[in-house]
Amino acid sequence: MFYNYSFWGMDPLWWSAWFIMLVWIFILPYNIPGQRNKKDSPLDVLLKRYAAGEIGKEEYHERKRSLR
Repeated sequence: MFYNYSFWGMDPLWWSAWFIMLVWIFILPYNIPGQRNKKDSPLDVLLKRYAAGEIGKEEYHERKRSLR
């Protein structure tokens, strides 16, 4: 099973290469658009609406107080 320090036909360099590739595929893509997007909190939505000019300053502060 262990031939010349190679585990199941691959030496430790290849095992580390496979491990790095799996990390790259499954862990790093969290910031790719369209994949695993986290939902905006209500305060984020409120801030976006205020920045877009959909609501006024008074309404923004009133809703912010009610959300907190």
